[in-house]
Amino acid sequence: MMHTPALDIRLSNTPCTVYFASDAQAALVDAVRKALEGNRKAAIVTDEHLAASQEGFFRNVFEGLPLCVLPPGESTKTLASVGRVARFCVEHGLDRTSTLFVVGGGVIGDLAGFAAASYQRGIPYYHIPTTLLAMVDSSLGGKTGVNLPEGKNLVGAFHHPSAIFILPEFLKTLPENEFNAGMAEIIKAGLLGDLSLFEALESKDVLHAQHADLLGVIRTSCAIKARIVEDDEREGAAAAGRALLNLGHTFGHAIESVTGYTVYLHGEAVAIGLMLAARLSQDLGKITAEEVARIGALLKRYQLPTRLHDPLSMEHLLAAMQRDKKNRAGELRLVILESLGEANTISWDDYPLLKRLWAEVGAVY
Repeated sequence: MMHTPALDIRLSNTPCTVYFASDAQAALVDAVRKALEGNRKAAIVTDEHLAASQEGFFRNVFEGLPLCVLPPGESTKTLASVGRVARFCVEHGLDRTSTLFVVGGGVIGDLAGFAAASYQRGIPYYHIPTTLLAMVDSSLGGKTGVNLPEGKNLVGAFHHPSAIFILPEFLKTLPENEFNAGMAEIIKAGLLGDLSLFEALESKDVLHAQHADLLGVIRTSCAIKARIVEDDEREGAAAAGRALLNLGHTFGHAIESVTGYTVYLHGEAVAIGLMLAARLSQDLGKITAEEVARIGALLKRYQLPTRLHDPLSMEHLLAAMQRDKKNRAGELRLVILESLGEANTISWDDYPLLKRLWAEVGAVY
């Protein structure tokens, strides 16, 4: 297998390196050793599925470190779970010199990262993402947080991991629908920042966990996000900047919120959101109907939804969009495509058009 070089993310305070495959394995072992030097302490946060299925990995890599095990799934991503992690850290004597190792997908990464950000006002953590979506998106960039019933990721903090270790073997046991959900974020990366990636995905055989090109695609996706994060680390740009990474997400988060985070995987909701963003971009004269069809065709190649499974309330979807944390001064802030491979942010108040777009994917009045 071709060597995949590490990716350095240049940040203002905490430098972060993303390691891949065999390099990641060696770097992780070294990070565990260093975390325990000088009688310091460390602990692991993971979920029940991984604790059961990856028992050998935890035993071999983490040398008997205390393990905080949480239930799997989006319903775990709450303030109560953050409190549970914090109390676990207290019980095992962790202090400001201690380290958390976070093993899991987006849910565990987001909530345990927030626990690390807030425990004793911040301790370092490392992330070992175990899903494709976490490898290419949620593990990078330092956005940590949890959901409220009113919306997704409404409570959180910027807290970058010290390093990210991408071990492709975790993907070999990932269910197909979760792998495909991660592909939604890779398709998004190509749409907003790299036409060549989008075109490569169109031309390649369907990617899978053991595909020879997968690790290169993962690194390319990580590099796209890293470049944007470096330029706008805390999403403070007046336009474009890091907000571009939310292409399709204002729509997708609304779907997740209205369905109680139980019907769609995050990447599945984002896929529908990408179609809505594409159709909005077409209505604005930015891309053509043929280009919208290309986006839909690529999503469908990975069995991703392009419309709602069942009707959802238009009123509830629009209300969820109005609570989105990216909004400014009472206006929606949406991401559109200027072309395939280039995105931009706009303020939006044309609710009749939004209603028509939602109706096209199955929402009802």
